[in-house]
Amino acid sequence: MANTNEDIPREMLAAQLVKHKSPPVVQKTTNSDPAQLGPYDLLLKTGVASLCHTDLMVQAGFMPALNGLPMTMSHEGAGVVVAKGSSTQNIQIGDRIMSGITFHACGKCEACNAPPGKDWQQFCFDNGGAVGITMNGAFAEYHIVDSRTSCKIPDEVSFLTAAPLACAGITAYRGVKIASESIQKDGWLAIVGAGGGLGHFGVQFAKALGLKVIAIDARDDGLEIARKYGADHVVDARESKDAVVKKVQDLTSGKGVDSTLNVSDHPSTAALSAAITRTHGIVVQAAQPQEVTVPFQDIILRDITIKGTMHGGKNLSDEMLKLVAKHGIKAEAQIFQGLEQVPEMFELLEAGKIKGKAVCVVDKDSV
Repeated sequence: MANTNEDIPREMLAAQLVKHKSPPVVQKTTNSDPAQLGPYDLLLKTGVASLCHTDLMVQAGFMPALNGLPMTMSHEGAGVVVAKGSSTQNIQIGDRIMSGITFHACGKCEACNAPPGKDWQQFCFDNGGAVGITMNGAFAEYHIVDSRTSCKIPDEVSFLTAAPLACAGITAYRGVKIASESIQKDGWLAIVGAGGGLGHFGVQFAKALGLKVIAIDARDDGLEIARKYGADHVVDARESKDAVVKKVQDLTSGKGVDSTLNVSDHPSTAALSAAITRTHGIVVQAAQPQEVTVPFQDIILRDITIKGTMHGGKNLSDEMLKLVAKHGIKAEAQIFQGLEQVPEMFELLEAGKIKGKAVCVVDKDSV
C-alpha cells in the first residue's frame, strides 16, 4: 500500500522515445498508479529534468528498453515526493528528491556486494533496470524512482542544479575523487573537456576539495566556463598535441599532472590525457567514445594507468550533495521551459550547440 496525500492525475504529458534514431515525441501517456508502487518506490512530481549525452545513446538503441517502446527519457531528474511505498524509510511526502538511476538492484551480484567503502551498487541494472535508460524516466510530469538509490536535496540546492547532478554531476564527482587519490602534495589535476556538461562540475568539485586544476577544452565557451568556475589555468586543445603537452609541462615543473580526468568524447582526448600525465600517473576515463585509443608510448613506456569510471551510488551522491550545498556549486544550465521543448534540446545537443547542461523546467511552480 502506498502513502499519498495528493490527487494524482491518471494521464500526464511525457517526452517519449517511440522509434530509435528518431526525435522524442511529446504526448499524453498513462501516469503511474500510486496503489501499484513497490514497497521502496517513490512517485515524484517532476520539477526539473535534464539531458545527458547518454540519452543520445539510448535514442540510438544502444541500451534497449526493458519493456519496449514507447519509453519516457531522461535519467537526470529532480522532483517532490507525492506518493511512497510502504517500506520506504527516512523519506516523507513533500521531500525534494534527486532521482536515483538504479532501480530495484538485485542485492546479490558482485556490484551489490562490493567490499566496504566501494559504492558500486549503481552498476546493477539487470534486475529492475535504469531510470530513463532502460525504463521510464524524468521527461514527464511524474516519474517513479527507487528510494534506496535516490537522495534528499539540501535546501541550499535548487532543482536546476540537482537534476544534472543525478548523472553528469555524480560521474564528475566520482572521477575527481578517484583522480585525487593519486595527486601528490602540491600536485595537479587536469580535466579534459573541462567546459562541458560534466567538466564544469569537475572543476568546481576539484576546487572545493582543494585541488589545483588545469582545464583543457577545444571551444571558446568551454574555456570561458572553465575560467568562470575557478580553474587555475586553461589550455586550448585546438593547438597541437605537442603544444598542449608543453604548456601543461611548463605549468608543472616539466613533469605533467599527477592525474587527468577525461570527460571529452572526442577520439583524440584519451591519447592527449595520457600524454599530459606524469610518469606513473593515472588517467580517469569517464568519456564514452566508440573506442578509447592511446599510443603505447604514452602508457607503457611511462607506466600510466587508465581507470574507467561511471556514475556513483547513493552514499557518494549524498556526499556530493553536501559538498554542493557547502560550496555553492552550480550547474551551468541552458534552460528550456516545458516538456514541449525536449525535442529541440535533443537537436541542439546532437549539433553540439548546448552550453553546459540542457535543463528542462517541467513544473515551473516548483523551481
